[in-house]
Amino acid sequence: MTRSHPVFTVAFLFLLLEASCIGGAPRPSTSPPEVRLYALDCGHFDIKDMGLFADTPEYNGVSGELAVSCFLIRHPQGLLLWDTGLSDSIAESPDGGLDPVGNRARVRTPLRAQLGALGLSPEDVRYVAFSHLHADHAGNANAFTASTWILNRRELDWALQTPTPLGVVPATFSAYRSVKTWLLEGDTDVFGDGSVRILRTPGHTPGHQSLAVQLRHSGTVVLSGDLCHTRENWLRQRVPPFNDSREDTLRSIERIRTWVEDTHGRFVVQHAPEDVSALPRFPAFLE
Repeated sequence: MTRSHPVFTVAFLFLLLEASCIGGAPRPSTSPPEVRLYALDCGHFDIKDMGLFADTPEYNGVSGELAVSCFLIRHPQGLLLWDTGLSDSIAESPDGGLDPVGNRARVRTPLRAQLGALGLSPEDVRYVAFSHLHADHAGNANAFTASTWILNRRELDWALQTPTPLGVVPATFSAYRSVKTWLLEGDTDVFGDGSVRILRTPGHTPGHQSLAVQLRHSGTVVLSGDLCHTRENWLRQRVPPFNDSREDTLRSIERIRTWVEDTHGRFVVQHAPEDVSALPRFPAFLE
């Protein structure tokens, strides 16, 4: 019998009440370091009705799917993991978790196992950076207690408020009390060489962030978190009404659009299966 997973249920209830997608980009450095970008499969949602993911009617009554992706950046100064996906515990059920209205979440291969395929363990990851703290992006955070967590200060304050915001499961990132944290107020250049930049993109949540990675051969890749949930939302600036702020979302979309244009970069919608499948299949990588 299919069972419902508690973390999935809370996260998914929020997904049904949330959805999609501020300066230009600096000039790329002339000689970027050797950086590798791996796309990890951190879950999958089968959506019964995509209608709530847009403020226009195109999705109404249409089923769909959302990828849940994480990304590992291998930099000469250490490893950075961007988002930690749905909880690995969901993989214990072959059918995943089913919510009350028939939407399903699955985890095919636990995040730990994917790291293991590269000969790594959570203890090898220097930084874990979060686009935001919803349960489908922070589901495995507590596995990385040896890492420094890079969090937006406003996001953490928001996620810890009472009552708990929908989609947030504080138990998934409870180790924030004891791990080393790097709390951001705005943008930051993680390694100090321009290759990995965290960009403040509020709107979906108050402290939402995106990640720009500059690769020697593949150029700039922008990992969008939940700036947008679908490729169409990015292209048409659709903002479902359950984001924290419509105005901030639109400003963030325009900021990142300018960044992508200025760097001739690649924009990745982390929940769009077509964007994720267009990346090299793990354990292959961009460089």
